[in-house]
Amino acid sequence: MKVVLKQDVKSIGKKDELHEVSDGYARNYLLPRGLAVAADAAAVNEVRTKAAASEHHAAEELANAQALAKKLNGQIVAIKAKAGQGGRLFGSVTSKDIAAALTQKVGEPVDKRKIVLDGDIKNFGSYEVEVKVYPKVTAKLTVKVEE
Repeated sequence: MKVVLKQDVKSIGKKDELHEVSDGYARNYLLPRGLAVAADAAAVNEVRTKAAASEHHAAEELANAQALAKKLNGQIVAIKAKAGQGGRLFGSVTSKDIAAALTQKVGEPVDKRKIVLDGDIKNFGSYEVEVKVYPKVTAKLTVKVEE
């Protein structure tokens, strides 16, 4: 019997998937507990519609991420910091500081968790920073730490 799962079932599959199970298992376990519905035309059509919608949303997110990466690529972000003698900063420049400066410069929010720093920025100068906008979509920019 073909069923469409309404919830994740450990031994069968994930929610909104179409599976072939034995008749007894479907009638005695899955259907009474509300874990699945019989795969009639309406249920199969609903699964296909949800799959198409999720593909469309993923494509939109990817396009938005690529547009943001294009905006961020090659940007030069200047961050002002205080330092003591010898050019060593009081504290360090963090991904939070870089994200705030990028958000202000580009006009779109940039998550601080997506900024990859090679190490702590504790001196004045220019640093290459990578921003992982989306899986497999990255942008490289330069951070200038100034007095």
